[in-house]
Amino acid sequence: MDKIRKNDEVVVLTGRDKGKRGVVKQRVGAEYVVVEGVNVAKKAMRPNPMTGATGGIVDKLMPIHVSNVALFNAAAGKADRVTVKEVDGKKVRVFKSNGEVVKV
Repeated sequence: MDKIRKNDEVVVLTGRDKGKRGVVKQRVGAEYVVVEGVNVAKKAMRPNPMTGATGGIVDKLMPIHVSNVALFNAAAGKADRVTVKEVDGKKVRVFKSNGEVVKV
């Protein structure tokens, strides 16, 4: 079970975007996630008249390693670690600090 999933709100722990909060847009493989508004790179795009795309410099979201982000705990108001426990025969994600189940 993945501790960080798509549409989770996360906080960046390290790097140039440290402290920023964002929503996970997608998973890239097992170890990387793309977070909205975090790790944005500039990319030069060529114009393509076939698709009607204009050229120029565009912002592109780049993946960030899962170890560099933590789930945001709304009850505590800060980033928190997550563990997996079995409740009523189902595996659920639980915050380490207060033992509260992560809402899907």
